[in-house]
Amino acid sequence: MALDQSALLEVLDALKAADVDDRIRSAATTIYQALIEAELTAVIGAAPHERTEGRTAQRNGSRPRTLSTTAGDLELRIPKLRAGSFFPSLLERRRRIDQALFAVVMEAYLHGVSTRKVDDLVRALGADTGISKSEVSRICADLDAEVSSFQDRSLAEQAFPYVFLDATYCKARVNRRVVSQAVVIATGVAADGHREVLGFAVGDSEDGAFWTAFLRSLKARGLAGPQLVISDAHTGLKAAIGAVLLGASWQRCRVHFMRNVLARVPRGNSEMVAAAIRTVFAQPDAEHVRSQLDVIAGMLGRQFPQVEAMLHEAADDLLAFTAFPVAHWKKIWSTNPLERLNKEIKRRTDVVGVFPNPAALLRLAGAVLVEAHDEWQVSDRRYLAESSMALLASRSDSAEEVAQPALIAS
Repeated sequence: MALDQSALLEVLDALKAADVDDRIRSAATTIYQALIEAELTAVIGAAPHERTEGRTAQRNGSRPRTLSTTAGDLELRIPKLRAGSFFPSLLERRRRIDQALFAVVMEAYLHGVSTRKVDDLVRALGADTGISKSEVSRICADLDAEVSSFQDRSLAEQAFPYVFLDATYCKARVNRRVVSQAVVIATGVAADGHREVLGFAVGDSEDGAFWTAFLRSLKARGLAGPQLVISDAHTGLKAAIGAVLLGASWQRCRVHFMRNVLARVPRGNSEMVAAAIRTVFAQPDAEHVRSQLDVIAGMLGRQFPQVEAMLHEAADDLLAFTAFPVAHWKKIWSTNPLERLNKEIKRRTDVVGVFPNPAALLRLAGAVLVEAHDEWQVSDRRYLAESSMALLASRSDSAEEVAQPALIAS
């Protein structure tokens, strides 16, 4: 039984216009409860105390549910069944992200740090009359438990040949000051070609110690098999990769590198320089990629010697992708796969503006990432084809065969 709330909202608005709060809440509660009972009757095929041949289940008491509406907080009863479960479509469960956003906004509101934007959102959520601290605490506790469980899950079930690392920044209150907080994210491509969110954390800064601790936590949870790690050239991050993810190559994100290069050339020349460098990545094989980099570096060096030096200095890290299957190149030479996640986090966090504390930021960002992870798991599309991942496995086996005689000789 699908229930359209538009008619109900019109009734609530009309009642609210009468400016009699107790009668509004009482009438709204009666209306909601009647609609819930009507839906349950349609679902199980029988009204309370009614005997029918088409009955599919029996009522078995109820559980309380507080609903925040424009008429105030309504105390409803959700019927329970002896077999199976029932939840009214009128009170459709919020998605995990929406729960997190709701909890964060309400927490900010309760702590007195709300802005006009937050006030508007509170009204849009239908809770301009407020929400109890206990309700906020319950929502936060449920989400924290879910996010924490995801953060602590084992990664040992399969190898992740490709690992992507990046960070985005948000504002939060720490010791009564508004400071920038880094949300660091790790995603990986598993041996079957599917993507996963491996982990995330919120910290005071994106420094080497923070990244090292984060990568060690991934290792402690069983992360194994990384052959290529893709990230920007942040000094602390690069050092952490070298110290923790031993044996993995490092791919410097070509997009971040391009930004660094264009920052060194006049704006009028940036389009020409970018087009020239892009030809390096348009080559069909590793040999031509490297030779083209030398050609472009020499050509640009006549006018921009700094660019030539940057290209030669970054060559090995910038072209690390060429040691892997050609079919993977476009998917592994930058951190672009993380950009969509970062944008979704920013889209959600921008609504809040300043978080009341880092825990609230982790709660919302974590909910966004867990949601993305779940969507990847049920999707029929793989990030990389399973057949092409088999090429990567054969490459790894060949490398081990080459290394084994060398070990014996030594």
